[in-house]
Amino acid sequence: MKQSIIALLSFLLLGPLSSNAQFRKYSNEFLNIGAGARGLAMGNAQVASVQDATAGYWNPAGLAQVKNNPMAIIMHADYFGGIAKYDYLAVAAPIQDNKRTLGFSFLRFAVDDIPNTLFLVEPDGSINYNNIKTFSSADYAFIMSFAQKVKENDNFTLNAGANAKVIYRKVGKFANAWGFGLDAGVQLKGEKWSLGIMAKDITTTFNAWSFKFTEKEKEALYLTKNDIPVKSTEITAPRLSLGGAYNFAFGESFNIAAEASVDVTFDGKRNTVLSSNTISADPHIGLEAAIKNSFYVRAGVTNFQKALADGDTTNQKKVWIYQPSLGAGFKIKNVNIDYAFTNLANQNNPLYTHVISLRINFTKKDEE
Repeated sequence: MKQSIIALLSFLLLGPLSSNAQFRKYSNEFLNIGAGARGLAMGNAQVASVQDATAGYWNPAGLAQVKNNPMAIIMHADYFGGIAKYDYLAVAAPIQDNKRTLGFSFLRFAVDDIPNTLFLVEPDGSINYNNIKTFSSADYAFIMSFAQKVKENDNFTLNAGANAKVIYRKVGKFANAWGFGLDAGVQLKGEKWSLGIMAKDITTTFNAWSFKFTEKEKEALYLTKNDIPVKSTEITAPRLSLGGAYNFAFGESFNIAAEASVDVTFDGKRNTVLSSNTISADPHIGLEAAIKNSFYVRAGVTNFQKALADGDTTNQKKVWIYQPSLGAGFKIKNVNIDYAFTNLANQNNPLYTHVISLRINFTKKDEE
């Protein structure tokens, strides 16, 4: 058993370093936004503590904590002042007497009603607004998850899980892409503490793009000195999320859960707290205060970046900015309603985002 655990951990830690392929640094970034109002309110610090249906996104090993009854979570958020819509659905169901759990997650991030001005200008130079059509640019992900308990004793429980995900991206009728990838994760949980490791895109995740333009559209692109793409492939490099959480109990009715985690990428230098030509690290910090496990208040910090200071006309001074978040939630019987409020790490005129999610535990009537 010990040898298998060590082998699994070694694979998660060292697997991302073994590939020599060329990667697109910011490929499939919609999969790194987050999922569920609880996790977003806690600054995306979830890899160690998650134990509901959103674990299919944060760390599939956490699905092993879904026991006795199925669970479903739905979420909606508006980004960039309502320009982009982000929707998320997750379900999880325990099987084989709670020894294993199956999960499914669906994500859609889209900008709808984008004006297509390709034929705005007529051949004679006049402008015809009737030629403006609209289209959508949408990214979809379908994630199948599996988790199971690996070992349990008086001191800790070890859970492991994996994801298989299919990605579909579409830009109007002009372009679309299909992709596939695998994730894996482990969680080690004690009475008050937990540790987690999540390896995303362990085999690398690709998107194979194809493009389709009419001859009239090609002519318009050529005349406006735009390239006409034919085919392309994006490859997403592996990344690791590592975290630790601890639960501080204050009597029987009040406790505070704290988690700190870090995302480690291997695709070159990024604008993060720790950045090198090979490895970059982006930290997350989250807190949750719970009263009688019925009312919750949350806060978190993530997305640390260096940016040019506002008001510096020389464009030389840089300051650290970050993305704060707040949230709350309450539970009524088998229903949880959660809310998160955050902005996108701007110094002035921040773009605020409101997130609402609903979690339902499908308990039997005699269990409510």
